[in-house]
Amino acid sequence: MKVVRRKPLNANVGVMSVGLDTYWEQFPGLLDEMNVKSSLLIKKLKNHQVTITDFGMVDNAEKAYSILPKIKESDLDVLFVDMVTYATSATFGAIVRDLQCPVVLVALQPLKAMDYPSGTTFIQLCNDDFCSVPEFTGVAERMGKPVADVIIGTLKDDPQADTQLAEWCRIAHVRHDLRKARFGHMGHVLEAMLDMQTDPTALTAAFGCHAVQCEPDEIMCEYSKLSTTDPEVKAMSKRILEFFDTPDPVSDPLTTKLTDPDLLTASQVGIALERFIAAKKLDGFAYYYEAAPESEMRKVVTNFIVCNSLLTASGFPMCGEFDIKTCVAMLIMDRLEIGGSFAEFHPVDFERDTVLLGHDGPHHLNIANGKPVIRSLKKYHGKPGSGAGVEFNIKTGPITMLSIGVKADGKFKFIIAEGESMEGKIPPTGNTNTHGKFRPDVRTFLKRWSMAGPTHHFALGVGHHADTIKKIADIFGIEGVIIR
Repeated sequence: MKVVRRKPLNANVGVMSVGLDTYWEQFPGLLDEMNVKSSLLIKKLKNHQVTITDFGMVDNAEKAYSILPKIKESDLDVLFVDMVTYATSATFGAIVRDLQCPVVLVALQPLKAMDYPSGTTFIQLCNDDFCSVPEFTGVAERMGKPVADVIIGTLKDDPQADTQLAEWCRIAHVRHDLRKARFGHMGHVLEAMLDMQTDPTALTAAFGCHAVQCEPDEIMCEYSKLSTTDPEVKAMSKRILEFFDTPDPVSDPLTTKLTDPDLLTASQVGIALERFIAAKKLDGFAYYYEAAPESEMRKVVTNFIVCNSLLTASGFPMCGEFDIKTCVAMLIMDRLEIGGSFAEFHPVDFERDTVLLGHDGPHHLNIANGKPVIRSLKKYHGKPGSGAGVEFNIKTGPITMLSIGVKADGKFKFIIAEGESMEGKIPPTGNTNTHGKFRPDVRTFLKRWSMAGPTHHFALGVGHHADTIKKIADIFGIEGVIIR
């Protein structure tokens, strides 16, 4: 089973072709060929859940200045400049100078190689896609606006180029949602966790998103409207039981088989949480609140785990322990469609040269290795409350980690790494865990990771995507390091 995404992915993508107006009279039919090439690029991009604005051919400085207001009004997440033939950099300089979105130069020629003995100037111009790329990148540097990337290849039968185009559409999804996201922020830091402290203004400055300050009473208000017999609550209980296994306890005396009261609480809290999210128009949520012992409020605020995992898997990242930085990291991974579970390091397995990666929630259920488990926990270790906990290990194979730390100057820093999720038993404690293997060995990796200055939490996703996440750091002007 897979949790369905709450909102479809989308991004605003622009395509601008560049050429040289002098050519059109010199070579009849060349402009038509250029327009065909651009239409093929647009066709490729349409396969990647983006809204495309085609700005047409810009072939002289005058057109560059006239098209600039339209490009800026389009609120683009990425601009692809289609280098269909040679173009002077006057078609580009004024545009790149004023843009805030990443600019990607695309040089995809029709032929893998010219038929040289039969070559003509016309054919050469049809395949001169790369010719002015160095001129454009050089001018971008002079403007203080370096291009984000250059994609070089052929229009057809080029998987490498197609993969790079798809990657930039996924990056556009991240930028589209992150720069306008509303992250709920409720409660306070778990006492003594100094690395969790985050300045909400710094988030807006770095990413554009907004931290919405929320009160637990707002969720409590929604919870109070529900009864145990409410049809929505019953439907949520059914959904939970269909999605999760509920096995008998194994070795941990803190765990029991899922109890009916814990299932009911998780269901009621889940419905209240969803209603609260809708009312506040949130795109993510980071929280930590303890409330008074034995109070109804404590029962509510400590029983988010089951439904916050369902929400995280649906594209709505949630973080415990008030860690809004990791909520951002989880959103980035989710929009790249690679998961994004809330995680930290657990015990090292020196025999297998692995380290357990996991947490007590929330988790991205769509990257689970098999059917996830729910257990009732008599207590949540290190924090108040009791209730249902989610347990699984993530899919075996390549994994990527992203931690967002804060430097001495208050700026954010992306710490990124790739590894492997290995098969292996995990402790039956009602928490997620997976065996992570890293190069060159677990001791060296953990030392290098720690020395980079991360927060102790990170987002955990599947596949190897460190280079893509580094590009995201670059387009937001944030330092990013890949631990190798």
